[in-house]
Amino acid sequence: MKKFRFKLETLLGVTRRKKEDAERRFAEATRALEEARAKLAEYLQDMQKVQAEYAEQTKAGKRISVGRVMTFTSYVNWKRQQIEQQQQTILEAQNARQQRLKELLEMMSKLKSIEQLKEKRLQQYKDELLFEENKMLDEIGLQLYMRKAGA
Repeated sequence: MKKFRFKLETLLGVTRRKKEDAERRFAEATRALEEARAKLAEYLQDMQKVQAEYAEQTKAGKRISVGRVMTFTSYVNWKRQQIEQQQQTILEAQNARQQRLKELLEMMSKLKSIEQLKEKRLQQYKDELLFEENKMLDEIGLQLYMRKAGA
């Protein structure tokens, strides 16, 4: 009997590669999200340091020049803008990661269905092979019986 050949083997291979690509893109999106979160944490830490420094200078009873106050104010405003922009970047990164996850799950589902189809076809092939083998054995047994009965 002929060797088992899955007609959709090429599709299975392409789908596996697409799944691997989707996994890679998901990992990249996850890494980008983590980097954005780390940068936000850095900005927040910088903001806390500046606010603590300002509080220390005003609490000590020292006189602070108007120029120094304006410098602190402009720096704090700039940091706030950076923080807001980074929060927006994080939202975008989360959305991108969610989209990549959706694509990955879709590819995994397609791959699983093709693999299940392959397993089903392989089982059908094995069943047909077993049927043919039993049929051949029955014919051999019948021939042996007929030889003995004729002798």
